[in-house]
Amino acid sequence: MADSTLKIGTEPPKENRLGLKATDYSGGKSTLCAGCGHDAISNQIIRAFYEMSVQPEKVAKFSGIGCSSKTPAYFLGRSHGFNAVHGRMPAVATGAMLANHALVGIGVSGDGDTASIGLGQFMHMVRRNIPMVYIIENNGVYGLTKGQFSATADEGSKLKTGVINDLPPMDLCALAVELGCGYVARGYAGDPKQMINILKGAIAHDGLSVIDVISPCVTFNNHEGSTKGYTYSKEHDELLHQIGFVQAYEQIEIDYAPGELREVTMNDGSRILLKKLEEDYDPSDAVQALQRLHKATEAGAMLTGLVYLRPEKKSFIRLLNMSERPLYELGEAETRPPREALDKIMHDLM
Repeated sequence: MADSTLKIGTEPPKENRLGLKATDYSGGKSTLCAGCGHDAISNQIIRAFYEMSVQPEKVAKFSGIGCSSKTPAYFLGRSHGFNAVHGRMPAVATGAMLANHALVGIGVSGDGDTASIGLGQFMHMVRRNIPMVYIIENNGVYGLTKGQFSATADEGSKLKTGVINDLPPMDLCALAVELGCGYVARGYAGDPKQMINILKGAIAHDGLSVIDVISPCVTFNNHEGSTKGYTYSKEHDELLHQIGFVQAYEQIEIDYAPGELREVTMNDGSRILLKKLEEDYDPSDAVQALQRLHKATEAGAMLTGLVYLRPEKKSFIRLLNMSERPLYELGEAETRPPREALDKIMHDLM
């Protein structure tokens, strides 16, 4: 049973546990169109990393090509960053995270960069369960090439030119669940409260976290007939559940009945109101997750929330039994096999 939370009371602290301010997590000035959903997501990323007290210098940002792939320049300006070629961000990110698994990885992609040219790379990143956050800023169009339909555009949706999309959409959340991704969520750029909690959970997850975010394109896909614009998204958002995230050092356990409203005082003196929702949804059930996604699609709804969660699934780092020390810290004596080991390998191949 999911919980809905509402924080009331004290103002949030002006510094996090590292003694850093929110401005320490900002980036450059955005060059995207005014009102773009991508900018809202950048702000939500800034707030999530700030509130999670992640050291900015311990973060690696990755992207491909597209409007979405420009956004890592707009958040976490003190972090490492790599802008890869179109659709190839997962390969670059995989290499970087294997070389230094002490980093917190975050990849930002778009529906074209992920669902079209980069689909193969995305699928293998999910299979390998690379420990990082993978955000898809999904607006249903190719914003850098004048707004043609992308592979996630809904069937029957209309461009500003009047062209109707006659192809079925690709549901990236359903694909991630089918491939066994350990953390799958869908958010909406216009719902910062939900998005920040989704991001916090993704940062804490040990493995790949896929977040498909509906992010309206105000220039090419925010008109009447669009199914990914602000008006349509607000009217058709189907909230799977309200989610909250509490870090381990702040955890307070309570037990209460479905439908009951409870007030809880947090460690920082603030208070939250909790109420259990009516829908009995288990995010660890892959079949139920796929059924709810398909049900929402058939109803023309945009299902948001934590879709699927498997925290016990081993990340690629753990599957490879890699050393606690990152590879980049190891010297030649530790990484170069001795002559005897190479001779054995050659003998076994004969």
